[in-house]
Amino acid sequence: MTRRFKPGIKYRRGSRTHGWGRVGQHRKSGSSGGKGMVGFHKHKWSYVMKYAEDSSGWPFYGKHGFKQPKELSVEWAPINVGRLEELVAEAIARGELAKEGDKYVVDLLKLGRNKLLGGGKLSIPLIIYTPAATREAVKKVEEAGGEVRIIHGVLHR
Repeated sequence: MTRRFKPGIKYRRGSRTHGWGRVGQHRKSGSSGGKGMVGFHKHKWSYVMKYAEDSSGWPFYGKHGFKQPKELSVEWAPINVGRLEELVAEAIARGELAKEGDKYVVDLLKLGRNKLLGGGKLSIPLIIYTPAATREAVKKVEEAGGEVRIIHGVLHR
């Protein structure tokens, strides 16, 4: 059975200070050396060294990492090679795609996408303009008889 109070607490009911001497002792943050993380580089340093990872001070002391500015961060809108083939087949049926030789030309930026991923299969030879593509995607496009042309200067990375 669990106990609700330590025996000392029950014994000291009504004593005001519970054995901590004059008024104010063992009350506010003065007795602990400051509120929160105050003193971690001074008088609480032994606590930091005991509980920090590899005694580096982390995560208690110092700044960690940075937040990338929004104008430099990229919002990825990827598309898989297999899904792209479906979209291209629909566009060919409607007659919306341009041709370069015997290959259809696809600009991913016009489709609202900015990265080509390697999921799925591709059987149509395509020339794909994209800011970014994975190795697997480039390999699959080349195996189908097409090519991937990277557009530089569109994304900050």
